[in-house]
Amino acid sequence: MRCPFCAHDDSQVKDSRPTEDNTAIRRRRQCESCGGRFTTFERVQLRELTVVKSGGQREPFERSKIEQSVALACRKRGIEQERIDQLVSGIQRQVETTGDSEVPSARIGEMVMEGLRQLDSVAYIRFASVYRDFSEARDFEAFASAIQEAGKDTDVRDAGAG
Repeated sequence: MRCPFCAHDDSQVKDSRPTEDNTAIRRRRQCESCGGRFTTFERVQLRELTVVKSGGQREPFERSKIEQSVALACRKRGIEQERIDQLVSGIQRQVETTGDSEVPSARIGEMVMEGLRQLDSVAYIRFASVYRDFSEARDFEAFASAIQEAGKDTDVRDAGAG
């Protein structure tokens, strides 16, 4: 593994352990050249996946892009990092198990929206505002109203189920 500090090609693994959700191995490493310490994560990748953007461009699937988007939406919301990691791992698993080697970015976006909807309504609205390209305050109002109405429908169904 290349050192992020000096770019030396060899490092020594000092400690390995599974992450809390058991979807990756966390390895503490030390560079054999400069002595710098850093952490790497090893995850299972079932196949090479390609994301097809709305304009037709294709690029390799990158988990880190989902992580960054979800982290930004959840910023200052008091959501535990473990729950965010579980959400991202769940989305990655869904993408990998579709059976397709090419996945439309819109499908991934919808998976993220659904996951955030269940996790935190404010994070959900934040992500939706970028994903759905809200341009005015009334876009937020309409979306928030739709969420509230959906919540009322759920509450009514839940109350009647008892």
